[in-house]
Amino acid sequence: MTTGMTIVLTNDDGIDAPGIWALRQALDAQTPSLVVAPRLPHSGCSHQMNRGGAIAIEPRSSDAYAIDGTPADCARVGLSHLAPQARWLLSGINAGGNLGADIYVSGTVAAAREATLLRVPGIAISHYIQRGRAIDWAVATRLSAKVLAKLLPHPPEPGQFWNVNLPHLTADSPEPDIVICPTCTQPLPTDFVVENQQFRYVGNYGQRPRDPGGDVAVCFGGNITLTQLRLW
Repeated sequence: MTTGMTIVLTNDDGIDAPGIWALRQALDAQTPSLVVAPRLPHSGCSHQMNRGGAIAIEPRSSDAYAIDGTPADCARVGLSHLAPQARWLLSGINAGGNLGADIYVSGTVAAAREATLLRVPGIAISHYIQRGRAIDWAVATRLSAKVLAKLLPHPPEPGQFWNVNLPHLTADSPEPDIVICPTCTQPLPTDFVVENQQFRYVGNYGQRPRDPGGDVAVCFGGNITLTQLRLW
């Protein structure tokens, strides 16, 4: 057990992914935090979790642990064992958007959802990627700091958590707005081909259908989306 840690950080891209360290940098330097993240990537695992086997905990440093489990497992290990006094769980920064229907398959979102079930406020932060472009993690850190400054002083009501998506900007892009908006109700792209009795999706994520004013449209339009998800 680690004492004095007020924020648990996790993700679904794995402890060695740049996004989780960008998220740590986005926190105020005076805010104690503990990284409790999967040892291996678990992107798209949704709320899968260990159902009875042992979960290995590997210390990487005094304030970082690699977990042989899913993001939801990491939320449980972090909040129940390593930092039971934590006041927040932050999940991300995911390399890829978690907008609209993505929330049902996202391990990033599942970690914040599990925290909410454990009665700890959660925020999932993801970064939309325009095809063929790399993420500028310095920009992602700056935008995340802006979001956290807005959200951390005001925890959501029990049963609710925040899903945040950052637009794909560059260092010289105009400053985005932070927009509170609903989750888009449209499905992911469903275009497909069948070749040699194999079904394969060919839809373009950036061309997905979108509701006007929903998180997909707002994020693709260059702004930061804040969507409050409710469990009860």
